[in-house]
Amino acid sequence: MGIGRITRHLLQHHWRAKQVFPQDVLDRIEQAIKQSETTHSGQVRFVVEGALDGRPLFRNQHARERALDVFSHLRIWDTAHNNGVLIYLLLADRDVEIIADRGIDAKVGAAGCEAICRAMEAEFAAGQFERGVIAGIAAVSRELAKHFPPGGVHPNELPDKPVVM
Repeated sequence: MGIGRITRHLLQHHWRAKQVFPQDVLDRIEQAIKQSETTHSGQVRFVVEGALDGRPLFRNQHARERALDVFSHLRIWDTAHNNGVLIYLLLADRDVEIIADRGIDAKVGAAGCEAICRAMEAEFAAGQFERGVIAGIAAVSRELAKHFPPGGVHPNELPDKPVVM
């Protein structure tokens, strides 16, 4: 665990997420999720965490491990067709992780999710956070539409509202 990472997380903490993702941006992200879910029967969640603190930070928890915790905590795995997807951003590390439930993961795989993550991170490096998130939602939704097209009535099993931790 590097002192630089600890310092970055302690200094950026939660205020940074609210600065980069003010309410109007969160509202547009929510609308992008709502719209995307009309094109497939999957479920998409977006979570941004400003920084780790306490035990996760001092345990040197990496974004992937944290994303798995969040995926479980938010019960994204609990969808009828095992096609829930978490897009998780750990802002202090500018690290995006996509956790896909087993139904969609079997179709897209780690390489497909990783490509979407890297494209989002490139947008973030350019300071384009909203554009990066919305592009990531669109890319995930294209994959879901390919493998889980909308069929009849499908309930919205998970909230569309982004989570800021």
